Amino acid sequence: MTRIEADFQRRALLGGVGLGVAATLATAHPAVVTGAKAQPAANGTTARPIDALVHRRATEIRASCVRATSAIPIAPHPANGDEARYPNAIGSDTRSLPHNERGEVDPAAWRAYVVACQSGESADFEKVPLGGVRRLGNPLGTLAVSFCGLDPTQIAIPAPPTLTSAERAGEAVEAYWHALLRDVPLAEYQDATENRDVLAACGELSRLGDFRGPKAGGRVTPATLFRGTALYFDAADPRGRVATPPGVLDGPMVSQFLLRDVPFGSQWISARIRPATPGSEFLTTYEDWLRAQNGQPPQRGVQFEATPRYIATGRDLAEWVRHLPLFQTTVLLLLTTGAFAPDPRFGGMFPGAQPPTPASNPYRSLRTQNPASSFGPPHIMALLSEGTNNVIRAAYWQKYFVHRTLRPEAYGGLAHHRLVNGVTDYPLPDAFLRSEALDRTRAKQGTHLLSQIYPDGSPNFSAYPGGASSVSSVTATLLKAFFDESRVIENPVQPDPRDPTRLVPYNGPALTLGGELNKLATNYGCARNWGGIHWRSDAAASMVIGEEVAIGMLREIRMTLREPFDGFSFTGFDGRRITV
Repeated sequence: MTRIEADFQRRALLGGVGLGVAATLATAHPAVVTGAKAQPAANGTTARPIDALVHRRATEIRASCVRATSAIPIAPHPANGDEARYPNAIGSDTRSLPHNERGEVDPAAWRAYVVACQSGESADFEKVPLGGVRRLGNPLGTLAVSFCGLDPTQIAIPAPPTLTSAERAGEAVEAYWHALLRDVPLAEYQDATENRDVLAACGELSRLGDFRGPKAGGRVTPATLFRGTALYFDAADPRGRVATPPGVLDGPMVSQFLLRDVPFGSQWISARIRPATPGSEFLTTYEDWLRAQNGQPPQRGVQFEATPRYIATGRDLAEWVRHLPLFQTTVLLLLTTGAFAPDPRFGGMFPGAQPPTPASNPYRSLRTQNPASSFGPPHIMALLSEGTNNVIRAAYWQKYFVHRTLRPEAYGGLAHHRLVNGVTDYPLPDAFLRSEALDRTRAKQGTHLLSQIYPDGSPNFSAYPGGASSVSSVTATLLKAFFDESRVIENPVQPDPRDPTRLVPYNGPALTLGGELNKLATNYGCARNWGGIHWRSDAAASMVIGEEVAIGMLREIRMTLREPFDGFSFTGFDGRRITV
């Protein structure tokens, strides 16, 4: 146990003692006055002893949280070297700055952008020239100080793959297969499938030398294709350590939390979505691609199907995550509302009046009290909202102030110039340039560009790490800390492959709450990959950022609690047991 961990454990005890905590605090911090002597209140009256004790405890615990978290050192932040390696910035994210006809960024604009990212000053960001109407995505917001948990500098992730690496080639081939298979029913992603396109994608990805997606028996299979992973920092391996979160490979590709109508008091929120049409493909012509690099608005928008349906294709999943809906509320309602047999729309996922809490929850043993502002829905919802804000700051900080990695759409532009215009100084790997996925793309749309689901292409900041998947991962981690991961989900469902406007039972191996939360977290990242805006490593690294942000928050929350409580315990995305 490290000194910092021991300090956290010792200070966490403050959260579980009685209100006569002043004597204990005086031992650790002599400046604190012992006893429960009455003190003057703000209006000149005498405060009650309990007032003084609560006030002292709140003050000391807040200070203890700050001291303990501040003692955690700054983490290493390795970069992949592409920014220094390519003076023309072809390995970096330059979208929304002005570009020439070849799609290369204006050197002066790029220098101004790098200066701003090095200084973090608003005045420097205001000097960055833009090529169109799209503005930078809130770089200063990443520098705001969060009141709970770690700051972004304390979280380490590996460097992203380099432009010419075999790993990036594998991710690029996967990105192009994502685009080619957007409209294949998700029901085809099972080992018994006869879908030739799915089997072709599995075959090509299996033959690549450094593809880091999930495999079975050393090969990519239909049941592992496009499933999510987590990427951990490893001091012994600069490429990091890849893990497949428990439950992600079990059952349907889409989490049960995305297939259930959500109870909302006397109303409900339908799980059906408004699906985009297969023709809603963007940035497939060079003109549109260049407009997007310059930050100019799209010339057309998404077209939608007339009939809502459950998430049944990769395109559906990408459309669902497009606007980053506040899914935290819907998931919490499904967990805390009892099932309602007469009409499932008005009930949650589990029967009974009590939600599926773990054995460590203190209200499992307290006879006369119910949870509310601690361990209840208001408490958990507040943490989910705070966690979302904290993790976006942590992920975006990496995007602006560490990595500035190019997006898949920009990589597709390099492929276009290399193969169509013979630009030999764009050093893309042969494994990608000679791939079946790239050949099929050219045959389908007439260019080598990576088609996008969203009209304006990618969000306006670096690819690595992923912002949306960091939100889903911090949400899943916090929920695993408050609910019983081992609970089996009763009556699991999946969209009817013949009619995705309705659900049918899923009859495979059991699905657990923890596994489906992990799957939900990876669904977010995979959805962005389906859309063409992210690499696998973007989402995988974000899983760990979300987990670290949640752990940092839970450490401090544990110190504030008054209930008799031994701590939060849950399973990490790499399968290890974590106790806070």
